[in-house]
Amino acid sequence: MKNIILNYFDLEKLGTTIRREITAGITIFVTMAYIIVVNPKILEAAGMPFGASMAATILSAFFGTLLMGLYARRPFAIAPYMGENAFIAFTVVKVMGYTWQTALGAIFISGVLFTILTLLKIRGWLAEAIPQSLKISFTVGIGLFLAFIGLNETGIVQLGVPGAPVHAGNFHRPEIMLAIFGFLLIGFLMLKRVNGAMLIGILAVTVLGFIIRLIPLPAQWFSLPPSLSPIFFQLDITGVLSWGMFSVVLTVFVMAFIDTLGTLIALGYKADMLDENGNLPGIEKPMLVDAAATTIASLLGTTTTGAYIESATGIAAGGRSGLTAVITAILFLCALFFAPFLTVIPGFAYGPSLIIVGVLMIAPVSKLPFDDLSEAIPAFCVITLMSFTYNIGIGMTAGFVLYPLFKVLNHKAKELHPGLWVLAGLSLMFYIFYPY
Repeated sequence: MKNIILNYFDLEKLGTTIRREITAGITIFVTMAYIIVVNPKILEAAGMPFGASMAATILSAFFGTLLMGLYARRPFAIAPYMGENAFIAFTVVKVMGYTWQTALGAIFISGVLFTILTLLKIRGWLAEAIPQSLKISFTVGIGLFLAFIGLNETGIVQLGVPGAPVHAGNFHRPEIMLAIFGFLLIGFLMLKRVNGAMLIGILAVTVLGFIIRLIPLPAQWFSLPPSLSPIFFQLDITGVLSWGMFSVVLTVFVMAFIDTLGTLIALGYKADMLDENGNLPGIEKPMLVDAAATTIASLLGTTTTGAYIESATGIAAGGRSGLTAVITAILFLCALFFAPFLTVIPGFAYGPSLIIVGVLMIAPVSKLPFDDLSEAIPAFCVITLMSFTYNIGIGMTAGFVLYPLFKVLNHKAKELHPGLWVLAGLSLMFYIFYPY
């Protein structure tokens, strides 16, 4: 069995081990387990029952991540996207007045479009059109975005007031002190090259939280999965076929398209998987997984899925193969029965690992050509807008619009790949039709 695993996932060729891949898979799962509760909580605002949404969230993550591991053989986890779920719940349903069934129909259509474009290799062609400076900016921007999420989740940085939108948290609070301890512990363990440093840090802070009663023990450690029937196959496709839904379908399509494209490239960069041209070999496979997972998610009753930036924690822990994703997928399936325990792991326990990942992912910024402003300005806008708008898609689309614009202004339009103009057009349409 061991030899089968080693050969199927090419572990020796990738310079990794089964133990390291298992640790990486657990690290990714623990870091992104919050989605099990957060996604259904957000969708509850759209009228979707919490229990059924939680089951759909877990099953869509299991299906997508398992397929990513077995078919694409990449250490990337799949789950419902944050941002897209809020867009559906609060903008499409609460503000625009559409039903959640119609919103799921729009997600299904987007998934089908993703699948067609991937099979035609159009998405891969567009990925190759992205210049190196934008690929680097995606990695750096996502790193800073993760660090900002981690700082916010731990309470080290909190929402402020008009004129000062963020400020430092109260460092006397025990949860912030534990978060700082977790950050220092992970940093120390990584300095000493201890395998599983992030997972150790997360579990150490969680255990300390239990001991000092900062984290309540779950009322039960085991529960039967909630019924999926209230939302299973409840999507309304005919309701999408109206001009009013055009902006919704376009927004869902572009947000997921850009998020996945940039995230895959950034994760590939971090895992040293890109080739000499800065492209991710065989990118069509993870993209096809993303498309299939989004389509299945809409049938299960949840929102757009895609590669999760938290996968970077597993990559930082040494994960390099699809075995990492398989382990994460298995843990998601187990979460159907152990959700009461997993959902008590607080932000101040997993937040420090996100900050550390930010440290690791910011390194490529030194490779940006700051002496060429036609390259530096778009890259800077990508990096800053990702964090300051709290939206990866906004940052990426800004880069796709600004890069060709500044190349034209700098009389270097001939350097542009034709596919970049397509990405620029899609991004511009996103800004025009986005229902702000």
